[in-house]
This record gives sequence, C-alpha cells and structure tokens, in this order.
Amino acid sequence: MGIATKARMTEDEFMRMPDDGRKWELVNGEPKEVSTSVIHDQIGMRLGFLFYPHTEDKGALCGSQAGFRMVNGNIRCPDVSFTRYERFPNGQTPKGFGNVAPDLCIEIISPSEEAREMAQKVREYFDAGAEQVWHLFPEQKMVRVFLAPDVSTEYQADDEITGGDILPTFRCLVSELFKLRTSQRE
Repeated sequence: MGIATKARMTEDEFMRMPDDGRKWELVNGEPKEVSTSVIHDQIGMRLGFLFYPHTEDKGALCGSQAGFRMVNGNIRCPDVSFTRYERFPNGQTPKGFGNVAPDLCIEIISPSEEAREMAQKVREYFDAGAEQVWHLFPEQKMVRVFLAPDVSTEYQADDEITGGDILPTFRCLVSELFKLRTSQRE
C-alpha cells in the first residue's frame, strides 16, 4: 500500500475559501494563517496614511488583503505594499493577484512569527522582483530594511527612514510609524 499524498490547493480553490476574518497566504500548496492583531492592523493603516501622499498616481498602495504570486507559486500578502503602475500589464492594477512582488513589501512582525519563515518570505519577495522589504518590529520600535535577501540595515526610533528610489519624497522618523494609543492590558 502506497503513502497517500495530500493534493495541493489550487489558486482557484484558495480564492474560494470562505472569508472567516483571518488572513491567509497560499504556501507550498496549503493555506497558511498569518498572524494579525488590532495593533498590527493599526500600524498598517498608519503606514498607508503616511505613504499615500507619496504614492498617489504613481502606483498601487495596498493593505494586507492584496495577494501577489511568487516565482515558486506561493501567494504572499504583505501587510503593506507599493507597486509602481508600470510593473503591471498595460499599467493597470490587476483584478486578481499581482503577477510580481510589489516594489516595496512591508511585514509587521508579530512575536509569534518565526525568523526562518520571515527570511523565506524575504527571499520570495526578491525572487519575484521586489526592490525593498521592510520588517517592522512594534515592540522594539525598530525597522529592518532589506535591499537584498542578505543585505539589511536596522533603523531605531530616532532614525530617519526614507522610501529610497521607490518613494523618493517619503521620509519620517521611525517612531512616527509606531505612534499608537494602546491599552496596558492584553
């Protein structure tokens, strides 16, 4: 008797999954739940607010529900992303998943996320065409900016961060990214 192999979920099946309020990515043919929280989402919205004036008419600024096809077939959903319009077919935002990684992929790192898995995402984003990947660490109020899978710089709360060549007019202190009003209770 042979070993039964589990069928890989197709992209179409993934798209038809019921909306259960959780965030999912398609990883190696299986749906994988991705950590989120109110603070996580609040930081994502703050980033969108701060980035918007610098992205309008230049590309698609997306939140965590936008999926992008990776070279290896995975569907990844960065917490915040920006893709220049010229990278989309005919300069038009796709109705479904993006066929390339965004120019800028931002992940807000939760304590439950494993470093190995996050490093894999960074590699996938760059393999699919990303120019920068940011990892935001809310508890440390720190950002790690990747310019390649193994090349990164850390920025602390009092450091200025910029959008580089992707968003040349964007700049702010790292602490601005994390300005939230939170409860002391968990």
